[in-house]
Amino acid sequence: MSKTIQWKAVALGACLSVTGVATSFSAHAQTPAWPSKPIRMIVGGPAGGNADSLARLLADGMQKQLGKPVIVESKPGAAGALAVADLLNNGKDAHTFLLIQGGIVSETPLAYKVNYQPFKDLKPLAQLSRNGLVLIANKDFPASNLQQLSVYGKKQPEGLDFASYAAGMRGHTSGMLLGQLMGIKMKHLGYKGSPPALTDLMGGHIPLMMDGLTTSLPLIKAGKVKALAVNYPNRMEQLPDVPTFKELGYPQLSEVSWFGVWSRPDTPADVQAKVREIALQYFKQPQIAAKVRDMGMESGTDATSETLMSELQKAYQRQQTLLKSIDYQAQ
Repeated sequence: MSKTIQWKAVALGACLSVTGVATSFSAHAQTPAWPSKPIRMIVGGPAGGNADSLARLLADGMQKQLGKPVIVESKPGAAGALAVADLLNNGKDAHTFLLIQGGIVSETPLAYKVNYQPFKDLKPLAQLSRNGLVLIANKDFPASNLQQLSVYGKKQPEGLDFASYAAGMRGHTSGMLLGQLMGIKMKHLGYKGSPPALTDLMGGHIPLMMDGLTTSLPLIKAGKVKALAVNYPNRMEQLPDVPTFKELGYPQLSEVSWFGVWSRPDTPADVQAKVREIALQYFKQPQIAAKVRDMGMESGTDATSETLMSELQKAYQRQQTLLKSIDYQAQ
C-alpha cells in the first residue's frame, strides 16, 4: 500500500471516529439525566390521611437519594379517580407519580364509573404498606365475639345494620359476605369516609362497621368501640388478641389492602426501576417501618409489579362476584 493511500485511510478513520463521538455526544445531550426537574407525588386521598403520610415519607427518601425536590399534592375525590386523571394527564414526562391503594384497580372501577382502564393505564412500582379491615361494634353491642354475633344476628328478623366507609368497596362487600356465610341478614349503610361512620357507631346509631385498622385503632385502644375480628391473613401486630376471620372458620375473609407508588406504564423502565429501588430500600429502614406500624399498617413486601397486578386481577374478580351477588350497580 502506498503512503498516499495509507494517509487517506488514517484520515478517513479519524474523521469517522470524530463523527461517531460527535453523534454519541449529540444523542446524550438530547437525553437529559433523570430527574431533570422537581418530582410530583400525587396522593389519592386527603391531606393528613394515610396515603398523604406515606407519600411524605417516600418524598423524603427520594429527595435524599435524587437531590431533587419531591412535591406532595393531595387530590382527594371520586374514590381516587381524580388523582389517577392527574397522573395520566401529567405523568408522560416521568416526573409525576401516584401514591394510592391497590383498590384503585381492584375495587374503584367496579364501584364507580371511571374514565381509566385499570389494568392498562396504571402500573404499581412498589408496595409500601399492607393493612386489613376490622369488624368493630358499638361498645354496648350485646355481642363481643363472632360466635355471639352469629347467635344474636339470627334472632333479628329485620337483620343487622352495618356501616362502611364507601358503598361498593371492600368494607361494604366484606360485611355482606360475612352475612351470607353466617346466614344472617346484614343491611349496609354507606358513608362518605370513615369519620362520620365511626361517629355514628360510637353514638349508637349503628351497631357494626367494617373499617380500616388505621382509622379505628385509636378508638379500639381507647375502649370507645370493640373489635370482633380482622379481615387479614394473620393477626395484626397492633391487635394481637383479636382473631382473624380465617381462625374463626371464615377463610373467605382473609384479604390484604395495600398502599403503593404507581406510574404510567410507559414511564421509562430505568426510571421505574429507580423509583422502586428507592421506595423499597427506604421503607425497610427500621425507623420508617416503625412509623408505618404506628399508622396501623405493616411494612410492604418486595413483590414485583407483575405479581402485584396478578393479585389485583384476582381481587377484582372476587369483588366483581360479590357485587353481582347483591345486584350492585356502579355509581
